[in-house]
Amino acid sequence: MNHSRKKLENPVDERLKSVKRVLVRCPNWVGDIVMATPLFRCIRDHFQDARIYAGIRRYARGVIEDSPWFDQIVPCDDRTLPGFVRTVRETRALKPDLAILLPNSTRCFLTARLGGIKRIYGYKRNLQRFFMTGGPEPVRDYHGFKPVPMVDYYLEIGRDLGFHVPPNPRPRLFISSRLRAEGENILKRYGISEKDTLVGLNPGAGFGSSKCWPPEYFARLAELIETRLHCRLILFVGPGEERIADDIAARSRSKIINTARNILDLSQLKPLIKRCNLLVTNDTGPRHYAVAFDVPVVVLMGPTNPAYTSANLERSIVFREDVDCSPCHRKVCPTDHRCMTRILPEKVFEGVEKLLANSV
Repeated sequence: MNHSRKKLENPVDERLKSVKRVLVRCPNWVGDIVMATPLFRCIRDHFQDARIYAGIRRYARGVIEDSPWFDQIVPCDDRTLPGFVRTVRETRALKPDLAILLPNSTRCFLTARLGGIKRIYGYKRNLQRFFMTGGPEPVRDYHGFKPVPMVDYYLEIGRDLGFHVPPNPRPRLFISSRLRAEGENILKRYGISEKDTLVGLNPGAGFGSSKCWPPEYFARLAELIETRLHCRLILFVGPGEERIADDIAARSRSKIINTARNILDLSQLKPLIKRCNLLVTNDTGPRHYAVAFDVPVVVLMGPTNPAYTSANLERSIVFREDVDCSPCHRKVCPTDHRCMTRILPEKVFEGVEKLLANSV
């Protein structure tokens, strides 16, 4: 990738001045990748003349495609032994001078170390804390690791390395002209015009069913939005979420565009969410797409701690019930899923109405 790079006035940190090749190991979850984009920008600004590689899970490369931060995207599928060995071998071939690790896993650290990288930076956690070249200590309180917004959590690595961090950093994603045209064609096939007020519904969650608002609630909300606000509705469906989408479409009397027969990948999802006037979503990756594209978003949050995402909320409304068992961070609810079932469609509709009134 060739990108014009604006030279910074501040000199490069002396301890990193000789770096010519940098491997940035991206987070594993989609939302975390988006929340790490302000750090990606800082890395690119600091290493203006270096070649920067993005190590990322193969399924997620569409999130950062077309961005100006990386010269090459390198799949890192190190969850299996063959994948681990392949990642080590490919890392050695790149010959990075420096690695910046965003995941906190020992496996990630080992692929960098065995891949021949001598200078490795990241959070000093787990076993690798004793072998890191540098990096910040995680913030602790009397409960253990203190939850902080992930945008700030990742930027702290940059601060520790002496990078310039701009005030009010925001996540950002990019769409190529090719991808923009592809998105326009998809919208055209579904009969969505420029004049339509479009509301996206994202009912799935790769994390697990505990994050999912009930399908019947999405169905009822769709009816309220269509009849009272006269909006078009589109269901965004990820791999393995077809049954959830079909259930919502079958339960609702509204005319929902169901993309379950044409699963969108993570790159195609970018222009479609950017086109939305508003997104209603579980606390999952597409939520952060909306924030990156400045699209108003209503978030339905259950088992996760809101402190991790408590940044850049100017155009967000988060619905969360304060129940005694939340946040549990379990993938599957072991009880009655009250953290989600107590968030009623009529209440969520009020949030939708408020955000649309301020944005359309």
